[in-house]
Amino acid sequence: MAMERFSSTVSTDYWSRLEDGRVVCELCPRACKLGEGQRGLCFVRARENDEIVLTSYGRSSGFCVDPVEKKPLNHFLPGTPVLSFGTAGCNLTCKFCQNWDISKSREMDTLAAAAGPEEIAAAAERLSCRSIAFTYNDPVIFLEYARDTAAACKERGLRSVAVTAGYINPEPRVDFFSFVDAVNVDLKAFDDGFYRHVAGGRLEPVLDTLRYVRHETDVWLEITNLVIPGYNDADESIRAMAHWIVEELGVDVPLHFSAFHPNYKMRDVPPTPRSTLRRAREIAKRAGVRHVYLGNVHDREGDTTFCAHCETPLIERNWYEVVAWNLRDGACPSCGQRLAGVFEPRAGTWGARRLAVKLGEDGMALS
Repeated sequence: MAMERFSSTVSTDYWSRLEDGRVVCELCPRACKLGEGQRGLCFVRARENDEIVLTSYGRSSGFCVDPVEKKPLNHFLPGTPVLSFGTAGCNLTCKFCQNWDISKSREMDTLAAAAGPEEIAAAAERLSCRSIAFTYNDPVIFLEYARDTAAACKERGLRSVAVTAGYINPEPRVDFFSFVDAVNVDLKAFDDGFYRHVAGGRLEPVLDTLRYVRHETDVWLEITNLVIPGYNDADESIRAMAHWIVEELGVDVPLHFSAFHPNYKMRDVPPTPRSTLRRAREIAKRAGVRHVYLGNVHDREGDTTFCAHCETPLIERNWYEVVAWNLRDGACPSCGQRLAGVFEPRAGTWGARRLAVKLGEDGMALS
């Protein structure tokens, strides 16, 4: 496969010039104001030659074929493989980041794999993936690269998935979600203080993104909350978040509670007990969220999709693998209740495998 030739630095959208000569990046609420040669907090958007450029276009931190459940997306083409990749950098500063070696990187060597949009699309098709995923770090900061890759994939009948914190301004938000078919938004806490002091952002822009995706697009939406002991695991906080989801987004948006593991600047915080995740699941279900899952732990009940009406198991999973498929034409075989999501007549058979993929001038290699 011949490698597409492209520049790793391209002009970006969403910036303007200030009276003092600086330019302001208008992609996200951070509004970084840059002099010549400076980079934004995200690291990959910089001022060069008097404009904002994306310095990571066509350069990735690596490629991997995952089960789509790992994004996590449990109601979008279950059991199918997705070609996943990211770049470097992030526009938040989460002290608990689980991918900090990528998202917090300030070394361009992290971007070890060079691949243009057409090459990625061709690789995904060759690997029999049903979709690609922009993940590992937040794709809003490499919007132009993601947009071009999604367009190349669409021409081959492939869909695009985003895993994002949703920290993006209204105008680029319309652009970003115009080329995405499914998204998992990381709702880090239902507390602005947590966002300000632990994640380095604000809550309301994320809530605005969730409202926008749910009510103004056809993008399939799921939500993940990483439950951190002592920080965002209080019953009242989880209850408030669940009630907001039900009232603002609806009962059918799946919610994933994921276990925290000590990492980055929060290595002194203990892992999330399984009992905490199960309690969070029960609180959310009592609040009216129909489909609540557990992540980063092995829990068969927390992995399984149940009928919201009669509790019949519809999609049973063992970790990331679909082990039983009981949907009939997208509905419960027992009571006929339709299951919200994007489904095919049967589940994919990829299983829980993780396949590393190397793209570059020498073609595609698997490991």
